[in-house]
Amino acid sequence: MGRIQTIGDGIYLIGGPDVSRSDDATSFIIDFDGELVMIDAGAGGSSRILQSNMENGGLDPKAITTLILTHNHIDHIGSAGYFRTNFGCKILIHELDAAAVEEGDSLRTAASCYGTTFPPTKVDRKLKGDHEILTFGGEELHCLHTPGHTPGSMSIYIDRGGKRILFGQDIHGPFLDVFGSDVHRWKQSMAKLLALDADILCEGHFGIFQPKEQVKKYITRYLRNHN
Repeated sequence: MGRIQTIGDGIYLIGGPDVSRSDDATSFIIDFDGELVMIDAGAGGSSRILQSNMENGGLDPKAITTLILTHNHIDHIGSAGYFRTNFGCKILIHELDAAAVEEGDSLRTAASCYGTTFPPTKVDRKLKGDHEILTFGGEELHCLHTPGHTPGSMSIYIDRGGKRILFGQDIHGPFLDVFGSDVHRWKQSMAKLLALDADILCEGHFGIFQPKEQVKKYITRYLRNHN
């Protein structure tokens, strides 16, 4: 177990391969003046580790009001039920990925790839369309529909402290029919992300990229792989 990492003002990496467990995608907390928003929730085996990491870093899990799931794969959603049950947070995901979560679909959640299952879990709000803006403490948190890896994949960004911080989970794919992947739509999604001109990229498996030249380099490298 590692220590949480400060990404920016009130933005923390609390889980991931080097912070919680090797099967976890990265998980983040954004602090809005004491109200916490969580982005993704690991693969499920690290629920108490994520909680402990928060507490050890001075963050109160009971202050989490919202858990945003960037897409429906087990390494991102595994502990969603734990945090909802124990701390009362609301679960948000794009409507196109919601059914797999609510049904506990082992194929679409990729749980079968991990040799596990995912229990059917209620979604409290299904985001719709290409761009929804959530407001916390007077600040805007942008949720962009960036399909490709899955039909309902989302990327999230916030402008804070003079920097644009992008949570662009699983930019690299993979792209499989069982996931409902679409490489053409993914390329369009990557164009959206490049247009954001983000200063910091928080990626799902490969860490934090900055400054903006490194963000652009990371995204374009994968685009070149699929030309």
